[in-house]
Amino acid sequence: MILVRAPLRISFVGGGTDLPEFYRKHAGRVISATIDKFVYVLINPTPLVDKFTVKYQKTEIVDHPSELEHTRLRAALLDLGIVDSGIEVGSFADLPARTGLGSSSSFSVALVRGLHAYLDRSLSKAEAAEAASRLEIELVKEPIGKQDQYAASFGGFNVFQFNPDDSVEILPVLLDYQMRSRLEDHLLLFYTGITRLASSVLGEQRTRIGEHFGTYREMAESVPEFSRRVLDGDLEGMARMLHEGWLRKKTLASGVSSSLIDSLYETGLSAGAWGGKILGAGGGGCLLLLAPQPGHGAVRSAMADLARHSGLAGFKEIGVRFVQSGTDIVYNNQHRRSRPE
Repeated sequence: MILVRAPLRISFVGGGTDLPEFYRKHAGRVISATIDKFVYVLINPTPLVDKFTVKYQKTEIVDHPSELEHTRLRAALLDLGIVDSGIEVGSFADLPARTGLGSSSSFSVALVRGLHAYLDRSLSKAEAAEAASRLEIELVKEPIGKQDQYAASFGGFNVFQFNPDDSVEILPVLLDYQMRSRLEDHLLLFYTGITRLASSVLGEQRTRIGEHFGTYREMAESVPEFSRRVLDGDLEGMARMLHEGWLRKKTLASGVSSSLIDSLYETGLSAGAWGGKILGAGGGGCLLLLAPQPGHGAVRSAMADLARHSGLAGFKEIGVRFVQSGTDIVYNNQHRRSRPE
């Protein structure tokens, strides 16, 4: 049995510049941090049962991986040639999917790490990130970039630079404990209860990159300044940049925001938050706010009141802390044996 754990992430500024339509013409940059919420993938060989059993929100039991409905699992098993002997794969998570915290890519990184371990192979952090990116972008044809796979694989607080030659540079943001705790204590993260597929937003976004190329360039070039503000502990300056980035992001595709999301965000600002953004591709998921600590109660109350009056039954606050860990194999009792190459 093999158990793999991958963290979720908060992306601050630069999101979208990791799309190849942009970074192959101008270096893309994203700054993000992994949090103490995880996706888990469990892989268990079933040598006496020649079936492929997959357990996630539903359970599938098939004779061959090609019959699986789960797109990432089907593609990964077929690509790695795991087709002849039975296997169970289960997926669990601390938070639901479609939150804007990168859970799909965290799953993909955990999956490729686990399946390579099943084949008695090891992957470096960079290899796991690239393998997960290939799985999602090339094999499954998701219209996404590579920031989430790298964030999940490496873990920690980082700037990722995506170069025109497809290479990726990882630049750690080295916060001391006091600065990290201070930032954590000023963050408010709310799950809106509104869900959406990231691909539904990113598909339109990718087709309009040429139209908005200057905006993407501004987003990429804002990352070094945001990193400096993080290191300086300039929380209000960070919040202003989050707000500016959110305003830019809303111009990139029609599904990034909605009247209800705008109302939630404006309510948070009116109650005292300095700034923030919807995480991920937009259209729903989690809302991040930076606010002075004495005002957190007022922000929470105002947001909860609006959510209740708007019928958002799933709305709730999520407490988070940053973590340094990336994707790890936390348990592996498998014996080496012959596997398909």
